[in-house]
Amino acid sequence: MTMPETEPAGAVEARIRVALARVIDPEIRRPITELDMIGAVVVDAGAATVDLKLTIIGCPAADTIERDVSQAVASVPGVRSTTVAVSVMSREERTALTEKLRGGRPKTLQFGPESLTRIYAVTSGKGGVGKSTLTANLAVALAARGLRVGIVDADVFGFSIPGILGIDGVKPTQVNDMILPPVAHDVKVISIGMFVPSPSPGQAAQNTAVSWRGPMLHRTIQQFLTDVYFGDLDILLLDLPPGTGDVAISIGQLLPQSEVLVVTTPQPAAAEVAERSGLVARQTGQRVIGVIENMAGLAQPDGSILQLFGSGGGADAAARLSTDDQPVPLLASIPLSVPLREGGDAGEPVVLAHPEDPAAAAILALAATLAVRERGLAGRKLGLSVS
Repeated sequence: MTMPETEPAGAVEARIRVALARVIDPEIRRPITELDMIGAVVVDAGAATVDLKLTIIGCPAADTIERDVSQAVASVPGVRSTTVAVSVMSREERTALTEKLRGGRPKTLQFGPESLTRIYAVTSGKGGVGKSTLTANLAVALAARGLRVGIVDADVFGFSIPGILGIDGVKPTQVNDMILPPVAHDVKVISIGMFVPSPSPGQAAQNTAVSWRGPMLHRTIQQFLTDVYFGDLDILLLDLPPGTGDVAISIGQLLPQSEVLVVTTPQPAAAEVAERSGLVARQTGQRVIGVIENMAGLAQPDGSILQLFGSGGGADAAARLSTDDQPVPLLASIPLSVPLREGGDAGEPVVLAHPEDPAAAAILALAATLAVRERGLAGRKLGLSVS
C-alpha cells in the first residue's frame, strides 16, 4: 500500500525508524538503532535513503545487516525505493558503543557474584568421555528453549567446541578492546581455537597445538570473561579441560558461584577419576549439582542394550560425591549414538538434526531440567539496607 505523495516526509521517516528498530545486529543481538548504527534517514518523494554505520571495516555481518535494513525500509508504507548508504563508525563512535554496551562500567569480570547468569562448569576426570560434545549439544538445546546461552571453551589445549558447532575457522569481531563472540545455533561462543593461526592455508586451526603454562592459562580465561561481550545471558556453559589442573582452579577463583556438572562414562575406572574433578571443584567453593553419564549403552536391533563401557558408573560417582547437606543426583544417562558422533564431526548438533535420536532426547530432557532451575542468591548482593 502506497501513501499519498502529500503525506509529510517526516511521518514516513518516523515509520522507517520504527521499522529499523526491529533489525537486530546478529553479533551483538541488540537493535541497530539502539547501537547508534543508523544515521540520517531521508525521504524524498517516496525515495528513502538510510545511513548505516557498521562497527568496523570488514564487519562479518555487513551483508546480513545491509539486507535486513533494506528489507525493513522497503516494507514501510510510503517508501517506493530504498538506498542504504554504508559507512563505518569513527573511533569515537566505537568508543561510545563499547561504553554503552558495558553500561558505563569500567572493563571488569562480566559474571561477578552479583550476576544473575546461571553458570554451569562442565568437567570430567579424564578425556574421551564426550564432555565437549555434550556441552555443545546442551547449549544448543537450551537456546532452542528460548534462553540466552553462551559457551566459553576453556579446554585451551583440547579446544573442539567451534568444530562441533560448525564454526571452525570463524573469527570473533573486535570493536576497540571489546571482543564480540561468533554465534552458532543461537549460542554465543568463544574459544582459543578462534585465535590460533592455521599452520597452512586451508588447514583447520585445531591442528595447531597450544602449549602454555599456568599463568598464561589463567590470563586467557580471565580475558574471555572480561573482554568478550556476551551481553545478558541466562546461562553460561564452561567446557573445562579434563582433570584437576590450572584451568579448573582458575575457574574456581574467578567464578566461585559456578555450579559443576561432572561427566563420566559408565566404566567404574572413569567414574572414579571423574569424582576427583568434582572434589576439586568443591574445594574451590563451587557446588556440584549433578553427574551426567555418557556412552551409557548401545541399543541393538532386538531391543537389547549393549553395555560397551559397563554400567552403573554415573550412579556410583553421584553417590560418592553426595554429602548429607548436598546430595548429588545422576541428572542424565546419555546412550551411545552414531548420529551424535556424526553430528559432532559435521558441525550439526544432533539435538537439532535428529531430535528423535535417543541421545538427543536424553540431552533435550537434561536441558529441560536445567532450564527451570531457580537461580541461587548465595553470595550475591541484594541491594538491601537496614534503616
